[in-house]
Amino acid sequence: MNGKHDREQIFAALRAEILDGTLTPGAPLREVALAERFEVSRTPVRDALSRLEQAGLLVRAQRGLEVQSVDPQTVMQVYDVRILLEEQVAGDAALHRTVRDVLRLEALVQRDRELEVRDDAALRRSNLEFHRAVWTASHNPVLQELLERLSHHLVHAPHSTLSVDGRWQEAIDEHAELLEAIDARDAEAARAVARKHFETARRIRLDILRRAALEETTGALEGD
Repeated sequence: MNGKHDREQIFAALRAEILDGTLTPGAPLREVALAERFEVSRTPVRDALSRLEQAGLLVRAQRGLEVQSVDPQTVMQVYDVRILLEEQVAGDAALHRTVRDVLRLEALVQRDRELEVRDDAALRRSNLEFHRAVWTASHNPVLQELLERLSHHLVHAPHSTLSVDGRWQEAIDEHAELLEAIDARDAEAARAVARKHFETARRIRLDILRRAALEETTGALEGD
């Protein structure tokens, strides 16, 4: 990035890179390097890093701050809570959505069907943008804030569930089904689609965590 960046811009830029996976778990964030990157003094960088730490996106390590690493139990707890909240926000979106909300969701579904770059970061970013649009359509700021905070925890999970073979196309079809229910103001259908969608994501995430644990155990045995 070029030009001057204030505290808010630095915070927003780094937060976005953590959320979309550009900055991976364990990646160090150094004040000097970031000050050079954003062409500012270390003071606004320090402020932005402090806010990211408070948000649970960064953690203190031996050599400074780094992106929070995965905690399998926390990740699964987040899924359990998110299923409940996503079900509620989908029902609210069906009841309170505006024409503008529906048009936004339609545009996002169409964009994602034609998405060419499908690396892990791109899938995370596109998926989160769609779900944020659903949150917005609920016109429920309390739910929006809670879901935003929960989304911070899931970025620490290894790999996106959307990168599993065939899941991206399946997820888009589920997004389209959710959009149809919201457009029809069918709250019951919207809630059911949202629950199924996130229960599937939870199952895939658990499988990913199991494989990671097995690989770690196998690697440790081979090293003995």
